[in-house]
Amino acid sequence: MANIFAWLDRSATRVAPIATPFQVIVRKEVGDYIRSWRFYIMLALILLTFVGALYISLGNIKQAVTNFSDPDHTFVYLKLLTSTDNTLPAFHVLMSFLGPLLGISLGFDAINAERNNGTLVRLVAQPLYRDNLLLAKFYAALLVVGVLFLSLVLLMAGGGMLLTGVRPEGAEWLRILAFVALNIVYVGFWLSLSICLSVLFRHAATSALTAIGIWLFFTVFYQIIVNMVMGALVPDPRFLSEAGAISFNNMFLSLLRVAPSQMYSDAATTLLMPSVRSLGPLTMEQMAGAIPAPLSFRESLMIVWPQVTGLIAATMACFALSYFLFMRREIRS
Repeated sequence: MANIFAWLDRSATRVAPIATPFQVIVRKEVGDYIRSWRFYIMLALILLTFVGALYISLGNIKQAVTNFSDPDHTFVYLKLLTSTDNTLPAFHVLMSFLGPLLGISLGFDAINAERNNGTLVRLVAQPLYRDNLLLAKFYAALLVVGVLFLSLVLLMAGGGMLLTGVRPEGAEWLRILAFVALNIVYVGFWLSLSICLSVLFRHAATSALTAIGIWLFFTVFYQIIVNMVMGALVPDPRFLSEAGAISFNNMFLSLLRVAPSQMYSDAATTLLMPSVRSLGPLTMEQMAGAIPAPLSFRESLMIVWPQVTGLIAATMACFALSYFLFMRREIRS
C-alpha cells in the first residue's frame, strides 16, 4: 500500500512536457486560420463544389458502372470523383481553380500583416529562431488543408457506402489518398508562393494581387502564349512526318506542363482514371498488343511521378526563396 501511495505522489508531481516555440506558433496559427472569415468563405466554396460534383456523379453512377466498354467501370468510388453529365465539371477539374485560391488566401498576409501590426518585432524578440516562424506558418496552413481534404474524402466514402452499399477496394483507397496528397502538394505550392510574396512586399493587398495575377497568367494566358509560339514555329502540323508530329506534340506538352495547373490536371486524371496509360502521344507500335485493362496503382504513380516531383520542387523553391528573403529582412524598421 505504501508503494501505491508513493507512486501516486510521484505521478502528481510529474511535470507536463513543455511545448516548443514551434508548436506554440503552429497552434496559434491553426486557431487563427479556422476562425478567420476568409477560411469560412473558401471552405463554403469548396464544400458547395464538392457536394455539387458528388450529387451529379451519384445521379450518373449507375450508367457509369454499367458501361462495360469503359475499363474503369469497376472503380465505383473513383467514378464518384470523375463521372459527370457536363452540367458541372468533375471535382478535380474544379479543384484546379479553387486550390490556388485556397493557398493564396491562407498565405498572402502571413508576414506583412505581422509587420504592419507591429507584432513581428515582438515575435522575433522572443527566444525562437526566425526560420521557425516562417516554417510554422507554412506547416499550420498545410495542416488545415490536409484535414479539410481528408474530411471531404471520408465524407465521400461514407456517403458512397450509404447510397451504393459497396465498400471501396484497397486500390481505390490508395488512389484516393494519393489524390488527397496531390491536392495538398498543389495547394502547398500556391501557399509557399503567397508566403514568398508576403515577405517580398510590405502591403498585403500588393502580395494578394500579385499572387492572383500569377495564377491568372498560368491559368488563362499561358496556354494562349504557348499556342501562339508553337503556331509561329510550325504553321501547319499536318504536313509533318510521324516522327516530326510526335516531337511537335511532345514539345507542346512540355511547354504546357510548366504551368502548375497543367501538372496537377495530368496527375489527378491519371490517378483517378486507371485506364490512362500515357500523358503524351503514343504510336501504333507502342499500342500494339496492349490489353485494354486498368493499370495498377504503382504504374499510374510512375506515370505521374514527374508531375508530382515538379510541384514539390516548385514548392521547395518558393519556400527557399521566402526563407532567404526573410532571413535578410530588417525587422526593427
